[in-house]
Amino acid sequence: MKSRMAVWVCCLAAWALPALAEVAVVANASVGVSEISADELKRVFLGAKSALSDGSAVEPVLLQSGAAHELFLKEYVGKTDAALRNHFKSLVFTGKGSMPKSFASDADVVAYVAKTKGAIGYVGNAAAAAGVKRLSVK
Repeated sequence: MKSRMAVWVCCLAAWALPALAEVAVVANASVGVSEISADELKRVFLGAKSALSDGSAVEPVLLQSGAAHELFLKEYVGKTDAALRNHFKSLVFTGKGSMPKSFASDADVVAYVAKTKGAIGYVGNAAAAAGVKRLSVK
């Protein structure tokens, strides 16, 4: 029984790791960290955290749609696109937050993040990321 469970866990991990590698988290050079915890990343993208553990102010930036967007939301935020939009609408309605900027392409996200102090976003792993730094998620 334990050996079956171990095999199942290994298979699941082997399946999940390539999927996570398909999304790259990118940040403006002003962000002082080179890695971020999955929990901290989730809190940033839910609007619950506006500064990282090192004190760097951050502004989340979203893709509007696509495979990288769906994968990022599923793996790191734990919400669907519709649920995330509703979450932010409720924050806006109650005055506790604002809608994050969103862009149609990886290139647009990279361009905005590169020029905006504290911006943090995500793109497809194959996207060109000149002018931004990639953060590893631990």
